[in-house]
Amino acid sequence: MDYKDFDRMVNEAEGNYTRSYQPSTTLPVLMRKVYTWMALALVITGVTAYGVATTPSLIEAIVMNKILFWGLIIAEFGIVFGISGMLHKLSLTTATLMFIAYSVINGLLLSFIFLVYTMSSISMVFFITAATFGVMALVGYTTKTDLSKLGSILFMALIGLIIATVVNMFVNSSGFQLILSYIGVLIFVGLTAYDTQKIKLMLNEQSSADESAQKLALLGALSLYLDFVNIFIYLLRIFGDRK
Repeated sequence: MDYKDFDRMVNEAEGNYTRSYQPSTTLPVLMRKVYTWMALALVITGVTAYGVATTPSLIEAIVMNKILFWGLIIAEFGIVFGISGMLHKLSLTTATLMFIAYSVINGLLLSFIFLVYTMSSISMVFFITAATFGVMALVGYTTKTDLSKLGSILFMALIGLIIATVVNMFVNSSGFQLILSYIGVLIFVGLTAYDTQKIKLMLNEQSSADESAQKLALLGALSLYLDFVNIFIYLLRIFGDRK
């Protein structure tokens, strides 16, 4: 399946959703793959972040070397756009390796949280994130309400959040950052439900769990992984205890 048909498939599925919905026999298999890949990516990110944070030479290299730091950020964007834009050209193995690489790079960049926040608060926020994510994913999977309009609103809000965050980099207002953190939590909590429904509808269109379908499941895992990580980061900024 050509990935350029992705949006068309989702829109058609969403349009038919309120009229009738018959889950395919391959949907449970593909959804399990989505959450398996997502969980694997979170484990890789967490282990990498902790490993780097406890290795002074590595954390110093990332923090002090601006070229390396920005190189990692650019690599992250490159991998996400690569998976999203060229999914139909990539093999499942290549796409999976790119997802793993993204998880490692994200772990490198998130390693600083272990230097800024206490381990107890990081653990507490992680479990809060997991519970929040689980509830919203369940809502997105089980609701019969079409969430496509909500997704459009949240996407526009996300753009506004990114612009406001860039502005605050120059203003450097702690109060404004706290407000942005609350807004960020709300946006990604909503996106979790929206993305879950979108992934479910998309995968339900697949007649078999072939490589093409599994690549779409991998893309869904990437979307939910990003939702989880962003909820975690924003909640940590709100509830995290600094050292």
